[in-house]
Amino acid sequence: MKLLGIGSRINHKDYGKGVVTNVTSKHYWVTFIDRGLETIDIDTGFEVIEASEDDVDTVSFYEVERSLRDILKKWSDVSEVITIADKWKGGKLILEPGDTNLQGKELPIDTFFHKITMVRDRLRVMEQKINSSKNLDEQEKIDLQQYITRSYGSLTSFNVLFKLKSQQFVGQKS
Repeated sequence: MKLLGIGSRINHKDYGKGVVTNVTSKHYWVTFIDRGLETIDIDTGFEVIEASEDDVDTVSFYEVERSLRDILKKWSDVSEVITIADKWKGGKLILEPGDTNLQGKELPIDTFFHKITMVRDRLRVMEQKINSSKNLDEQEKIDLQQYITRSYGSLTSFNVLFKLKSQQFVGQKS
Protein backbone atom coordinates (compact mmCIF):
# COMPACT_ATOMS: atom_id res chain seq x y z
CA MET A 1 0.00 0.00 0.00
CA LYS A 2 1.39 3.38 -1.01
CA LEU A 3 0.98 6.31 1.39
CA LEU A 4 -0.99 9.29 0.25
CA GLY A 5 0.78 12.60 0.51
CA ILE A 6 -0.41 15.88 1.97
CA GLY A 7 -2.92 17.48 -0.37
CA SER A 8 -4.46 14.19 -1.51
CA ARG A 9 -8.23 14.29 -1.88
CA ILE A 10 -10.37 11.43 -0.64
CA ASN A 11 -14.02 10.45 -0.23
CA HIS A 12 -14.69 8.64 3.07
CA LYS A 13 -17.88 6.57 3.48
CA ASP A 14 -18.78 8.20 6.81
CA TYR A 15 -17.17 11.66 6.64
CA GLY A 16 -17.53 12.58 2.98
CA LYS A 17 -14.98 14.46 0.89
CA GLY A 18 -11.77 15.78 2.43
CA VAL A 19 -8.13 16.68 1.98
CA VAL A 20 -5.17 14.98 3.70
CA THR A 21 -3.39 17.63 5.80
CA ASN A 22 -0.87 15.46 7.68
CA VAL A 23 0.45 11.90 7.57
CA THR A 24 1.94 9.82 10.37
CA SER A 25 3.06 6.20 10.32
CA LYS A 26 -0.46 5.02 11.30
CA HIS A 27 -2.89 7.85 10.56
CA TYR A 28 -4.04 10.41 8.05
CA TRP A 29 -5.20 13.76 9.33
CA VAL A 30 -7.96 14.76 6.98
CA THR A 31 -9.95 17.99 6.83
CA PHE A 32 -13.43 17.04 5.64
CA ILE A 33 -15.80 19.53 4.04
CA ASP A 34 -18.70 18.70 6.34
CA ARG A 35 -16.96 17.33 9.46
CA GLY A 36 -13.77 19.35 9.87
CA LEU A 37 -10.52 17.75 10.97
CA GLU A 38 -10.60 14.00 11.64
CA THR A 39 -7.85 11.47 12.23
CA ILE A 40 -8.40 8.20 10.40
CA ASP A 41 -6.36 5.00 10.28
CA ILE A 42 -4.23 4.59 7.19
CA ASP A 43 -5.89 1.28 6.34
CA THR A 44 -9.43 2.74 6.61
CA GLY A 45 -11.56 2.16 3.53
CA PHE A 46 -12.02 5.27 1.42
CA GLU A 47 -12.00 6.31 -2.22
CA VAL A 48 -9.00 8.22 -3.50
CA ILE A 49 -10.17 11.11 -5.65
CA GLU A 50 -6.71 12.52 -6.34
CA ALA A 51 -3.44 11.23 -4.90
CA SER A 52 -0.50 13.41 -4.04
CA GLU A 53 2.33 11.01 -3.33
CA ASP A 54 5.36 13.25 -2.87
CA ASP A 55 4.39 15.39 0.10
CA VAL A 56 4.41 12.88 2.96
CA ASP A 57 5.34 14.54 6.27
CA THR A 58 7.83 11.90 7.38
CA VAL A 59 11.44 11.94 8.54
CA SER A 60 13.88 11.68 5.66
CA PHE A 61 16.79 9.26 5.58
CA TYR A 62 19.12 12.27 5.65
CA GLU A 63 17.58 13.48 8.94
CA VAL A 64 17.88 10.01 10.50
CA GLU A 65 21.50 9.74 9.33
CA ARG A 66 22.33 13.22 10.67
CA SER A 67 20.73 12.42 14.04
CA LEU A 68 22.62 9.14 14.31
CA ARG A 69 25.89 10.87 13.40
CA ASP A 70 25.28 13.52 16.08
CA ILE A 71 24.54 10.86 18.70
CA LEU A 72 27.65 8.84 17.79
CA LYS A 73 29.78 11.98 17.82
CA LYS A 74 28.54 12.90 21.28
CA TRP A 75 28.63 9.49 22.95
CA SER A 76 31.45 7.53 21.34
CA ASP A 77 34.99 7.96 20.19
CA VAL A 78 33.97 7.63 16.54
CA SER A 79 35.55 10.51 14.71
CA GLU A 80 33.83 12.75 12.21
CA VAL A 81 34.93 13.00 8.62
CA ILE A 82 37.35 15.89 8.36
CA THR A 83 38.37 17.22 4.99
CA ILE A 84 41.56 18.93 4.01
CA ALA A 85 41.31 22.32 2.32
CA ASP A 86 41.05 21.96 -1.46
CA LYS A 87 44.27 23.84 -2.15
CA TRP A 88 46.28 21.21 -0.23
CA LYS A 89 44.72 18.09 -1.79
CA GLY A 90 47.37 15.98 -3.49
CA GLY A 91 50.16 18.22 -2.18
CA LYS A 92 53.27 17.20 -0.35
CA LEU A 93 55.12 18.30 2.74
CA ILE A 94 58.85 18.76 2.13
CA LEU A 95 61.22 18.69 5.12
CA GLU A 96 64.73 19.88 4.40
CA PRO A 97 67.37 19.62 7.13
CA GLY A 98 69.70 22.53 7.83
CA ASP A 99 72.67 20.25 7.19
CA THR A 100 72.90 19.79 3.39
CA ASN A 101 74.75 16.49 3.91
CA LEU A 102 71.55 14.96 5.31
CA GLN A 103 68.67 13.75 3.21
CA GLY A 104 65.32 15.53 3.28
CA LYS A 105 61.93 13.88 3.50
CA GLU A 106 58.76 14.23 1.44
CA LEU A 107 55.42 13.25 2.88
CA PRO A 108 52.02 13.41 1.18
CA ILE A 109 50.20 16.27 2.88
CA ASP A 110 47.04 14.13 3.12
CA THR A 111 48.97 11.64 5.29
CA PHE A 112 50.29 14.43 7.48
CA PHE A 113 46.80 15.92 7.77
CA HIS A 114 45.39 12.53 8.78
CA LYS A 115 47.98 12.26 11.55
CA ILE A 116 47.14 15.75 12.82
CA THR A 117 43.41 14.98 12.92
CA MET A 118 44.13 11.71 14.75
CA VAL A 119 46.02 13.69 17.42
CA ARG A 120 42.98 15.94 17.76
CA ASP A 121 40.60 12.98 18.02
CA ARG A 122 42.74 11.40 20.73
CA LEU A 123 42.85 14.68 22.64
CA ARG A 124 39.05 14.82 22.49
CA VAL A 125 38.72 11.25 23.78
CA MET A 126 41.16 12.07 26.60
CA GLU A 127 39.12 15.17 27.40
CA GLN A 128 35.91 13.11 27.61
CA LYS A 129 37.56 10.52 29.84
CA ILE A 130 38.92 13.20 32.16
CA ASN A 131 35.54 14.94 32.41
CA SER A 132 33.69 11.70 33.14
CA SER A 133 36.29 10.29 35.56
CA LYS A 134 35.11 9.45 39.05
CA ASN A 135 38.70 9.08 40.30
CA LEU A 136 39.76 12.70 39.77
CA ASP A 137 38.63 15.58 41.92
CA GLU A 138 37.43 18.80 40.30
CA GLN A 139 40.76 20.62 40.63
CA GLU A 140 42.63 17.74 38.98
CA LYS A 141 40.10 17.76 36.13
CA ILE A 142 40.58 21.52 35.67
CA ASP A 143 44.38 21.17 35.67
CA LEU A 144 44.33 18.37 33.09
CA GLN A 145 41.78 20.26 31.00
CA GLN A 146 44.15 23.24 30.87
CA TYR A 147 46.92 21.02 29.49
CA ILE A 148 44.57 19.79 26.77
CA THR A 149 43.50 23.35 25.93
CA ARG A 150 47.16 24.39 25.65
CA SER A 151 47.80 21.39 23.39
CA TYR A 152 44.98 22.55 21.12
CA GLY A 153 46.57 26.01 21.14
CA SER A 154 49.92 24.56 20.08
CA LEU A 155 48.22 22.85 17.14
CA THR A 156 46.49 25.98 15.80
CA SER A 157 49.39 26.46 13.35
CA PHE A 158 47.90 23.58 11.36
CA ASN A 159 44.47 25.21 10.99
CA VAL A 160 45.47 26.35 7.51
CA LEU A 161 45.05 22.71 6.40
CA PHE A 162 41.38 22.42 7.39
CA LYS A 163 38.63 22.98 4.87
CA LEU A 164 36.01 23.93 7.48
CA LYS A 165 36.72 26.56 10.12
CA SER A 166 34.42 24.72 12.56
CA GLN A 167 36.82 21.74 12.54
CA GLN A 168 39.96 23.74 13.32
CA PHE A 169 41.93 23.66 16.55
CA VAL A 170 40.94 26.22 19.17
CA GLY A 171 43.27 27.10 22.01
CA GLN A 172 42.61 29.15 25.11
CA LYS A 173 40.42 32.16 24.46
CA SER A 174 41.12 35.42 26.24
